[in-house]
Amino acid sequence: MLSNREGQKVPNVTFHTRVNDEWVDKTTDELFGGKTVVVFSLPGAFTPTCSSTHLPGYNDLAPVFKANGVDEIVCISVNDTFVMNEWAKSQHSDNVTLIPDGNGEFTEGMGMLVDKKDLGFGPRSWRYSMLVKDGTIDKMFIEPEVPGDPFEVSDAETMLKYINPDAKKASFVSLFTKPGCPYCAKAKKMLSDRGMGYEEIVLGDGITTKTLRAVSGEATTPQVFIDGKLIGGSDDLEAYLATL
Repeated sequence: MLSNREGQKVPNVTFHTRVNDEWVDKTTDELFGGKTVVVFSLPGAFTPTCSSTHLPGYNDLAPVFKANGVDEIVCISVNDTFVMNEWAKSQHSDNVTLIPDGNGEFTEGMGMLVDKKDLGFGPRSWRYSMLVKDGTIDKMFIEPEVPGDPFEVSDAETMLKYINPDAKKASFVSLFTKPGCPYCAKAKKMLSDRGMGYEEIVLGDGITTKTLRAVSGEATTPQVFIDGKLIGGSDDLEAYLATL
């Protein structure tokens, strides 16, 4: 039975990380002391649910969490630091701090270390999330103990709803661009000036004007999408932002 540890201190351990090709130890006190931290833990880097939903969900909503009093978002997994660093790069997870619990010490101290030998994983973390305030666990969301890899309550949306049910979420912005395009540069500046983060999809490496035309009906760049709605080029974006 996995135990809920609300009201308790997080385990006191030292994490061994690699930063700029050097070993850097990070202690529990450094991660949690004097801060409000959202933590989510998962079975493994590069695994399907972890890569497609769990990590991206927290990374995308990080600005909203921070606007609602969260100082840092931390992902902990029983993986070594080299794996976690490469996963962070591949996921472009700039808004989440990925922490390797290579020996499983933190996870074991949380009572969340489980046996995944049937998958060839060995000891791994059960999937959960928690809100930690100055090292004390304020709230935990633990996935139900059922076979497989349940993912029902440790997601970013559930945690955000707990922190503030009325939190205003940022718009999701994507824009297709091509190198050297002055109108693309103009669009990106307008978004940056408004504090609107965006995903940039650069034509090339398999993304062609045919792809652009298929999704937008246009072959010129930029083409801007906000919350799934096609806004259009830089002039269209300027007109749209003027209405906000």
